[in-house]
Amino acid sequence: MTVVLGPDDAIDPRWAWAGSVAEVSGLVRAGRTVAVTLPEDATEAIATAAVFAWAGARVFRTTPETARDVRLAVEMTDSLAGRRPPALTRRGLA
Repeated sequence: MTVVLGPDDAIDPRWAWAGSVAEVSGLVRAGRTVAVTLPEDATEAIATAAVFAWAGARVFRTTPETARDVRLAVEMTDSLAGRRPPALTRRGLA
């Protein structure tokens, strides 16, 4: 389950907040649901979300303008990591 929040959305007190990939990885290994806050710049937010998603973060706080793009980046990362089936598959045989 992936959650993308706006800056003013309510948070679950059981979520563990992390600020680095090492923190995310450690908390995920401990079985915690990890939340991260993304930068305000759209390009940085998308790239950071993909890296944190690869490490196992599940909750992403971002601006409303980048929420859609962040969700797409996280879904793509989950597909590449094998945690989610791809939306569309094609055979690579010609």
